[in-house]
Amino acid sequence: MTLIPLPAQPADTPWPTAQWPEGERLAGPVAAHLDNAFAGDAMARLGRTDALLVVRDGRIIYERYGEGLTAENTFPSWSKAKSMTHALTGLLVADGLVDIHAPAGAPEWRTPGDPRGAITLDQLLRMSSGLKFTEEYGPDAPSDVIPMLFGEGQGDVAAFAAGFPLAHAPDTVMSYSSGTTNIISRTLAQALGKQGADFEAFMRDRLFAPIGMTSPIPKFDDAGTFIGSSFCFCTARDFARFGLLYVRDGVWEDRRLLPEGWVDYARTRTTAAHDDAEPYGAQWWLGIGGPGSFSANGYDGQYTVLVPDLDVVLVRHGGTPAALKDNLRAFIGEAVEGLRYATP
Repeated sequence: MTLIPLPAQPADTPWPTAQWPEGERLAGPVAAHLDNAFAGDAMARLGRTDALLVVRDGRIIYERYGEGLTAENTFPSWSKAKSMTHALTGLLVADGLVDIHAPAGAPEWRTPGDPRGAITLDQLLRMSSGLKFTEEYGPDAPSDVIPMLFGEGQGDVAAFAAGFPLAHAPDTVMSYSSGTTNIISRTLAQALGKQGADFEAFMRDRLFAPIGMTSPIPKFDDAGTFIGSSFCFCTARDFARFGLLYVRDGVWEDRRLLPEGWVDYARTRTTAAHDDAEPYGAQWWLGIGGPGSFSANGYDGQYTVLVPDLDVVLVRHGGTPAALKDNLRAFIGEAVEGLRYATP
């Protein structure tokens, strides 16, 4: 698969490390389309929108918040945290502390002959580990993610997820699973020898602080594992900073933070078979903003959408019921398509 090139970084590329540069504010039909997310009838079409932010060429060109909310408010990441876990993995790859093509080494899989012992970090990152795990959120649907996050597994989310048997041979079927991301998160902590507050300090020192993210509030379980599947609260502007790091190929202010090729790895479609209509890379979804786009998605309608050929980052937060998800996805797709024709 040929990837759309990431945008070039000329000498005058702005970096929002301290504050966001402002571009000419979006106007016309695209701005009106985005404003419709806050209109009186929007709840029935898209659910509640709390924040919409568009960055183009490194500058904010659109920003609006729901009633009573501002740029200072933090919002739940839900599964957007998975993409942060991808970044944290890249940092340890750069340090030589993990090899994504080596067995992940979960303690639950170390019994001789256990077929799960061959599962690699790469397979976990691409959701193709083969582990049985049911990712459902409805109150009446069989679910493994709900007990992991809020029930019997919440004290040690990685151990809960790693306890499941194989449903498929590794690397044959892509099956979206929050459990696999938490196994990754624990693997990173073990490689670093840091848990809880020490791991959080690593996150801040190596990922958040270098790109100016001051608002993140990551959550940990009782075992000290970052719940990388689901829980890192941030402002919309900080979610946009994280997105911009990926649009800029893991480089920030001429300093490479993520290994060369790590962003391309994130946005390369997994080859494992899967039934989901949405293609998947490595802890990032593909295509919601059109060909070449990739995104961090949260189940309740949270999105950080990256469009390399437009040098665009679009952040949306709110609460969207499952029945309206297709409407929201179409809304985002139409916004990106409109940006293709909007005057920079």
